[in-house]
Amino acid sequence: MECSWKTLLLLVCTSLGVQYTAIRSLRDSFSGPCQDSAHCQGRQGKEQRWKSLCDDSHGVPDETAARKHILLFAQTRSGSSFTGQLFNQHPGMFYLFEPLFHVQQAFTNSSSRLQRALDGRALLGAYRDLLLNLYNCDFSFLESYIRPEPQDHMTGAFFRRSSSHALCTPPVCQEGGEEILAGQPDEVWCPKKCQALNLTLASQACQARSHIAIKTVRIPEIGDLRTLSEDPRLDLRIVHLVRDPRAILASRMTAFAGKFRAWKIWNATGRQPRYVDLTQITRTCRDIKYSVETSLQKPTWLRGRYLLVRYEDLALNPEEKAKEIYRFLGLDLDQRVLAWIAHNTNGTGASSSEWNYKYSTTRDSKATAQSWRIHLNFDIVKTVQSLCNRTLALLGYKLVRSVDELRNITKSLMEPRT
Repeated sequence: MECSWKTLLLLVCTSLGVQYTAIRSLRDSFSGPCQDSAHCQGRQGKEQRWKSLCDDSHGVPDETAARKHILLFAQTRSGSSFTGQLFNQHPGMFYLFEPLFHVQQAFTNSSSRLQRALDGRALLGAYRDLLLNLYNCDFSFLESYIRPEPQDHMTGAFFRRSSSHALCTPPVCQEGGEEILAGQPDEVWCPKKCQALNLTLASQACQARSHIAIKTVRIPEIGDLRTLSEDPRLDLRIVHLVRDPRAILASRMTAFAGKFRAWKIWNATGRQPRYVDLTQITRTCRDIKYSVETSLQKPTWLRGRYLLVRYEDLALNPEEKAKEIYRFLGLDLDQRVLAWIAHNTNGTGASSSEWNYKYSTTRDSKATAQSWRIHLNFDIVKTVQSLCNRTLALLGYKLVRSVDELRNITKSLMEPRT
């Protein structure tokens, strides 16, 4: 009976889209709160046995069971490239910078009509499937989205390969050892020396590292990650990076001048063009608000898996916040991460002009966090405050009532939050 019961359970596990999660939910619906400690321990033991039967990782070495699957979840221009380096600099971390870019490009490049019709939510299924495959170090699924299509698992079109140490060092790139030891930014030498990326070697390098971290700005809301969070094959940890929407807008105006041309005209003249697209910031505020409100409800699927980080807190106290992030992950903060923080948060590192400004990670972090207050027109600030009032309040960002208050950067616009 025992064997046939297990066989039946495995069939159920295999057939369900969300394997162990569905079984766990069914079991929980029949069981009340756990009051007795001995009963709790017994239930936890049973839960582990249920999970092990549905887990298809049998035979994997013990160290893999402790592997963390980390997702840096953020909005565009919220400081995610900078924050991602806290993972990239860790020698045991396999870090990927925006691999979902390839999914978006594969669909939106199909036709201009399709590009106008699609938004981030329309691609969510493909995004989640790709993340699951990458967290399992399977790059074959990604190959179908890379354009031009890889030949013999080789590609020269991998988006921002140079933002990943793991893809710029042996065994993936045989030329990368000395530059890493010298602390030279990958963006300077990696594209020149490493040439085409061997995705088979990338998969092997992923398997050899202790943990996997992926950065993305392409998933709209935290609720869109529930399926991954509940997947028993993953130990997903979500670091949700947020930033003052006023600063996000100012950064986008600089980095994406063409898309934000109307905003730039408004900023320069003080007169709002009729064709300015307010959804370029209202959609961002809406997604942040929904995600934060969801997290504040403390749903079961986020417990122990979610950390909210304000970019401004990280910029002002990078070492302290990095330690907090690593405590949340249950990992030791490697000395190389601390060395990178010391070198790259005081403005003494290499100039961002050496590579693409959009993704620069070397900066005076304290000054960068406040720079929007110097450059953004007060009328735009008032508009964003009106459109994003609930989001600002949720995150503890203070409103400004005058130009003098806006420009006085000695006065903090952040409420203390833990």
